[in-house]
Amino acid sequence: MTTNAAQTIDPNRQPVLSVSHLTTSFLVDGEWRSVVKDISFDVMPGETVAIVGESGSGKSVTSLSIMRLLARASSRIEGSIGLNGRDLLSLPEAEMRRVRGKDIAMIFQEPMTSLNPIFTIGRQISEALTCHGNLSRVDAKAETIRLLEKVRIPNASSRFDEYPHQFSGGMRQRVMIAMALASRPKLLIADEPTTALDVTIQGQILDLIKVLQEEEGMSVLFITHDMGVVAEISDRTIVMYRGEAVETGRTDDIFHRGRHPYTRALLSAVPRLGSMKDQPQPLRFPSVDIHTGERSEPKPLADTVDHGKTPVLEVKNLVARFDLRGGLLGRPTGAIHAVENVSFALSQGETLSLVGESGCGKSTTGRSIMRLIDPRSGEIRLDGYDVMKLNAVELRRMRRSIQMIFQDPFASLNPRMTIGAAVAEPFIEHRLGSRGEAREKAADLLERVGLKADMMSRYPHEFSGGQRQRICIARALALDPKVIVADESVSALDVSIKAQVCNLLMDLQQSLNLSYLFISHDMAVVERVSHRVAVMYLGEIVEIGPRASVFENPQHPYTRKLMAAVPVPDPSRRGIRRNLAVDELKSAVRPVGYITPRRQYREVSNGHLVRMEEVA
Repeated sequence: MTTNAAQTIDPNRQPVLSVSHLTTSFLVDGEWRSVVKDISFDVMPGETVAIVGESGSGKSVTSLSIMRLLARASSRIEGSIGLNGRDLLSLPEAEMRRVRGKDIAMIFQEPMTSLNPIFTIGRQISEALTCHGNLSRVDAKAETIRLLEKVRIPNASSRFDEYPHQFSGGMRQRVMIAMALASRPKLLIADEPTTALDVTIQGQILDLIKVLQEEEGMSVLFITHDMGVVAEISDRTIVMYRGEAVETGRTDDIFHRGRHPYTRALLSAVPRLGSMKDQPQPLRFPSVDIHTGERSEPKPLADTVDHGKTPVLEVKNLVARFDLRGGLLGRPTGAIHAVENVSFALSQGETLSLVGESGCGKSTTGRSIMRLIDPRSGEIRLDGYDVMKLNAVELRRMRRSIQMIFQDPFASLNPRMTIGAAVAEPFIEHRLGSRGEAREKAADLLERVGLKADMMSRYPHEFSGGQRQRICIARALALDPKVIVADESVSALDVSIKAQVCNLLMDLQQSLNLSYLFISHDMAVVERVSHRVAVMYLGEIVEIGPRASVFENPQHPYTRKLMAAVPVPDPSRRGIRRNLAVDELKSAVRPVGYITPRRQYREVSNGHLVRMEEVA
């Protein structure tokens, strides 16, 4: 059940934050280059203002300028930043340190890099309390436990002495929120606080920020590139493009009457859950020219699936476990049951999506199929290969038929190798031709993925995130594979870049008849690109079937939970609470000798299977 608790803003009150003509520049090669250009906006008491734009638009630099966290030697901040009438740019550094955390607090995108791994959670939050108040250690501990309970961390008192690595990503982000709230700030800056989180955890964090804002009466400056999140949380929105605010207004006006072409381009790239109804095939994202605002609607894609033929990939009863050892002798104490009795088939030209939260076994399934890790048992047949029985030489030959695209393209590319060499390397290593032929192949592949052949001499750091992912796609195509495992390959990308890369993958499927095992937690993207969908929970498939059947008639509670958590780009949902359970994903660790219960599935419709309750 959802509740509506929209915030009422008094326009006659003085702003908590007033930013006027903010210009931030960095010293590059002896010259000052502006990355934020003449930005002005106010944040009223109790109001949420969203700054939205793609990577490099100047969103985070704006927030760091407000907090004065930029290096003074290489940065220059001009204009005025007023917090409750005080000019932050004129304050001495010692006074600014007292403002940070007490009057204005910030939540960063990646909580693990924001928390000190050698100190307990309790100590780090207590430190924020003692720095800005005169609390004793006992009182600080009591207040810390109260804050942990306030941000809905289960068993808060027992987790006071735990370390950051003992918390999940969503729970670490809750700890960061608790730390930010410790001194009851008037303004909370949330810089991409949900981008790296699973969709259900993201929904919980958004609900939490809304509730805490009402309880504490604080203002929020929310920075994101996700227009669905913007619609659900913000009263007003500022759209940034290349350091400038190109459009500002109430969120419903931005969404329904956005004027700037870039605003319309951002909105067109947002996948909307339910938009694929009556669409038999995957559908490309629409494109909007960011200069003219002209929108081109996608044409229906042809059916690429070879129906009735032998599947290119068959997986039966796949089991992958990781032993846990302890004690002086390092004996097994249990095992992580990462993948349990997973079975599916993938036809030529088909996209099967594996969806679920972090830790459900999606990526382990993909890596097991490629034998990047060795499964415990099961059958894997790929393009005529019995994958489980291959030796090292045969395994190398098999991998010509299946390639993988990883989530982080920068970590996937050698920073010392030009992209031309990186794309050509698989062709050379498998001895498919001469170096000249490899270079020609690399140039052709770069053109095919929307880059230029004359870029071959550049290095990975000279490309944007979206361009680097295109390079990784080109490299995956170098061996002319039949199957590509796309492991969260678009989850870290900006919304418009995500749409472009998804369109590229669908175009390549049409032209090369590729099969995709598309691993993701983004249900809205999965609905757009998939022929079939398999939902995983704790290492097992709980629901599998044709995309239309699963999305229009979800049967398993976990499937419905995933779909309910997807942010909807509709400002009328402002203030809605999903009331999602805040429990962490259950552990997949099992004791030695644990036997997985036998599972049964019922068929809802043709090819749509749902796991039933445990059978003794």
